[in-house]
Amino acid sequence: MRITLVQNDIIWEHKPANLMYYDSLLSGLSGKTDLVVLPEMCTTGFTMKAAELAEPDDGESMTAMSRMAVSYGFAIAGSFIGNGNATGEPVPQTTPCFNRGFFIHPDGKKEFYNKKHLFSMGAENTYYQAGTVQTIVSYLGWHICLTICYDLRFPVWTRNVNNGYDLLLVVANWPEPRRQAWESLLTARAIENMAYVCGVNRVGTDGLNLHYTGDSRLINAYGTILSSMENDTVQIQTLDIDLESLRHFRTKFPVWQDADRFTLD
Repeated sequence: MRITLVQNDIIWEHKPANLMYYDSLLSGLSGKTDLVVLPEMCTTGFTMKAAELAEPDDGESMTAMSRMAVSYGFAIAGSFIGNGNATGEPVPQTTPCFNRGFFIHPDGKKEFYNKKHLFSMGAENTYYQAGTVQTIVSYLGWHICLTICYDLRFPVWTRNVNNGYDLLLVVANWPEPRRQAWESLLTARAIENMAYVCGVNRVGTDGLNLHYTGDSRLINAYGTILSSMENDTVQIQTLDIDLESLRHFRTKFPVWQDADRFTLD
């Protein structure tokens, strides 16, 4: 499978401008990739204006992204500010907004994941409701687990039970001061789960004056970094990943059989 990492700046709280940018960008990838991965909150940046900017799953952002996926012939993943009940979870009346991951198939089918771990130090838990359901998408024979930013710090949530997924997607707005943690944890998740890990982070400075260096990367199950993304640079990179080699490694070195089991609250 060909996977494209899009490490871009995000125009602060301006959905139309960001969607126009992605449309122009993604049109040039038609026929060249199978999956495009965008950063967290790719149409707004990591804003706490949840109630003001939230939209339904058939709103402006997902309608535009679906059209791009269908028109250009590849899947698109990222996250946006969503409202309503997309994953079968209860939606309390007081906090109906989610940091919602999306995976849009080339035929327009949409699948969603509500971010489980909300960044309380940035008050994300004040404006957004936490998800409770893990989402694993099936695409081109791959099983792909969707996660968002702060989820990366919690290995129990991303535990790969019985090789339930082959690729872990981590879309992020991960600030520069904690970039070493970002790099280390991505590698750890790949090794411990015996899976590919794709971490896509934004660059630039947002409306809260937080700076992001990107450091996006694709890592295989051995912990080897396959990508060559430059930090502090808007960049797009497409790489090939191989499911058969992953399955061979899991058969040859079946660490997963000895993994601990957890029961989550």
